[in-house]
Amino acid sequence: MGSSNFHIESPMPRPAGDVFRWHEKPGVLERLTPPWEKIEILREAQGLSNGQRVLLRQKVGPFRVTWEVEHQGYDESRAFRDVAIRCPFATWEHQHRFVSDGAASSTLIDDIVYRLPGGGLGELLAGSWVRRKLERLFEFRHERTLQDLKATARYGAVRPMRFLISGASGLVGRALVPFLRSQGHEVVCLVRRPSGGEHEVAWDPSTGELDYHQLKGIDAVIHLAGAPIAERRWSKAVRDEIWNSRIQGARTLIAALDKMRHRPFVFVSASGTGIYGSRGGDTLDESSERGTGFLADVCAGWEREAEAVEALGIRPVSLRTGMVLSPAGGALARLLPLYRLGLGGRLGGGGQWMSWIGIDDLVGAYYHAVLDQRCIHAVNAVAPFPVTNRDFAETLARVLRRPTLLPVPPPVLRLSLGHMADELLLSSARVTPRILQDSGYRFRHSKLEDALRFVLGAKAARTTEEAEAPESEARPAGRAS
Repeated sequence: MGSSNFHIESPMPRPAGDVFRWHEKPGVLERLTPPWEKIEILREAQGLSNGQRVLLRQKVGPFRVTWEVEHQGYDESRAFRDVAIRCPFATWEHQHRFVSDGAASSTLIDDIVYRLPGGGLGELLAGSWVRRKLERLFEFRHERTLQDLKATARYGAVRPMRFLISGASGLVGRALVPFLRSQGHEVVCLVRRPSGGEHEVAWDPSTGELDYHQLKGIDAVIHLAGAPIAERRWSKAVRDEIWNSRIQGARTLIAALDKMRHRPFVFVSASGTGIYGSRGGDTLDESSERGTGFLADVCAGWEREAEAVEALGIRPVSLRTGMVLSPAGGALARLLPLYRLGLGGRLGGGGQWMSWIGIDDLVGAYYHAVLDQRCIHAVNAVAPFPVTNRDFAETLARVLRRPTLLPVPPPVLRLSLGHMADELLLSSARVTPRILQDSGYRFRHSKLEDALRFVLGAKAARTTEEAEAPESEARPAGRAS
């Protein structure tokens, strides 16, 4: 049986050399890995030069497979090749090409030549499935490449910075760290175990332990750490853990910053739209009063702690985040199994408003908050178009091509989740991102369906700016063949 070929190409509004150099940066492999894929990077290559190798472990259904790929054919600003040394295919060779289309644009081309194991039988059983998987994967990769390159261009010449991040192993941190590295920055992660190298610093917020001497040269702090809110019923012990993990973490960080002679210029802390409580259909922005309830108290306390850095000459920002869309974790990941079985539906009456944001836009919002001085104090990190729970259920079902047949009555939610059901699932907050928009942040996906299709690989979704552009100016999707 002969080899199979896969080809995809996409126009890039950047010179070929810029696109090539972006691929050489640390963190890019993680950026090019879709959030729906279960891939662990065991060893990252040190650049694209000949002989460098990447080692991956991938989960496919119940199986785990290993990929070891070697870079070959390095041709600076023009091409490089990945040849599989170990992989689930009989053979695999992936050619990356960067073709100049003039001084300011280029075409990104991926050509893959592969053979499935089992010869003709393998092709018969899995050939179509593999091709669909490649199309889904590379449409995502080309779209994310395009948008990350646009982000680089949008902020101009940003000097390389040193970031300190708490909570880097969480959903947001796992997306934010590789983005920052791929933008040319150094990232130091706080870890609650012995440090594993120069890019880790041990801390223990429960005891206030953090050696400020190890924070030398930090330019920006992003504080994400906090116990998960929606994983367990809110017993008193769980409530205390949710509160203490946020307050003690902030206090430990700020106490260390207070001892530093040269301090970072910005401190960005996570917060949540839960600060607004349940407000029906009222449109809320950063000037709206806080609401009531446990989540409102937690967010207000978290933000109050973050504000203390202003007395140290550090700009404080609290990102009030809505529901984060990613199949890699959070609420969407928990909903997907039910919806894929056709068991999804609205919660309660379905009229409650949901404020959401795609994972790439949340990462972009953190970066924007660091770089733009107009972002100070509270900033809503939500997409411009919130939806009702009924609309969310219908949109997710449509993207997955499943029905929405089973609404869940409020008594069932309260029986299962207790008071958490009222604050997390049945409350209504119609939140808008006024400060992000006023300060010039450009959303990648402002409409729910586009955001869901992108993170789930349902279809190559157009970005917000493309959707608003005349049809003649819209960027064509990557062409696979």
